[in-house]
Order: sequence, then C-alpha cells, then structure tokens
Amino acid sequence: MPDEQPQPEPPTPRELGQAAASHLGGDWQLDADVPPAAAEPAEPPPASPQPPPHRGANTPRPPEAPPPAPEQIVEAMLFVGGHPLTPAVACATVRGLTAEAFRDAVDALNRRYRAQNRPYLVQPRDGGYVLAVLPAYRGLRERLFGGPREARLSPQAVDVLSVVAYRQPVGKAEVDAVRGTDSGSVLRQLVRLGLITVQHRAEAEGREVRYGTTPRFLQLFGLGSLDELPRLGDTEQA
Repeated sequence: MPDEQPQPEPPTPRELGQAAASHLGGDWQLDADVPPAAAEPAEPPPASPQPPPHRGANTPRPPEAPPPAPEQIVEAMLFVGGHPLTPAVACATVRGLTAEAFRDAVDALNRRYRAQNRPYLVQPRDGGYVLAVLPAYRGLRERLFGGPREARLSPQAVDVLSVVAYRQPVGKAEVDAVRGTDSGSVLRQLVRLGLITVQHRAEAEGREVRYGTTPRFLQLFGLGSLDELPRLGDTEQA
C-alpha cells in the first residue's frame, strides 16, 4: 500500500477570510473581530442643588403672613379642651390679651357659629368657657361613643338628684323629708357616678353632711350653669 499522505490542516476562518478578500476585494471582518459595542453611557449624576441666589439689599422679601387675630387664638385654646378656659388663664397665656378682648372674642365666635349654623357654641361653665355641641346633637355623640351610664338613672335617683340640684347644699335629712323615704343609698350612688359631691362634711358640732351638684351634672343635662335650671313655676305650668 502506498504510504498515506498526511492530510493538510483545514484553514482557519481567518485564513478563509483573508483569501476571500484577496480575490474578491473589499473590506472584511469576522464576527470574532467585531469589537464589543460600547456600553451606553451611564446617566450623569444628579446635579447638586444650587445655593439660593444671593439676596441683595434691594431684593424684595416675600410678604409675611399676618399674625392671628385674638378671635383665632381664643378659638384654638377652646379647641384644645381640658378645664374650662377662664379669662385669667387666657390672658396669662397670650401676651397683650385683656379680659375684655377675650370676652369680645367669645361673643364674636358665637355670632359666627350661629350665622354658619354650626353644631356647637362657646358656653360658660364653672367660671370659664368650653366649646360644646348643641343639645340637638348630643344624641349623635351617644350613638358614636355610647350613652353615659347616668343617662339610665332610676326614677328614685332622678328624684334625689332634683332635690339636691334645687336645694343645694342640702343634707340627707332634708332630702328624706322631701321624698318621704330614706335616700342614703341613692345619695351614695349619685356620689359614685360623679353627679353630686359632698360640699360640707360634718364637724365636731355634729353638723350634717351636705351635698351639691358637680360639673358632670351640668354636662349631662346640657347646662352652662345652675342658673339655667328650669324655674319650678315654669315646670309646673308645662
């Protein structure tokens, strides 16, 4: 057998390309030789905030908001809530506010609330003023938060409470005489509910304990003060 001739090695793709270029002319380039596409330029970093322009001496300043009026300040203090707001406390809190200006602000607020048919008014209570809903809307508050326990007072408790309200400070003996029965347990119940309180305790001379109503009593019945209790003559005619 004749000796097997060694097989030539196949040309590389580069060599094929070079040969084709020499015969066919023109430019050539293999995929392998294509340089990688340039990466997209990254987004430039956000520009640093520029300092505000220098305000020259002749640059006009923006107009400043006017200070709140006394009426607005008093309204804000009433919205804060807490203890009834007295003229003394308001004047000590706000510089330059006088007791007369405070009462004028309260009157102005109530006039505005009435004109706008608001469901609340500024009402006097315990020597000060509170922002309270009108009686027509108190039922809505009870639906939202549940009626107070005192709203379901027994007829006996209402009897005792009425005697205390109209004759305070009044002792147990007088309440018993008006009702014709012992009222000790009912008086203790009303004290626990916070509707009445002891206004005068017995001393060495044996004076009787006397009872009076509380601010909670006024709140429950929607009264600004005891002066707003119906007159007995009016209730008899009703």
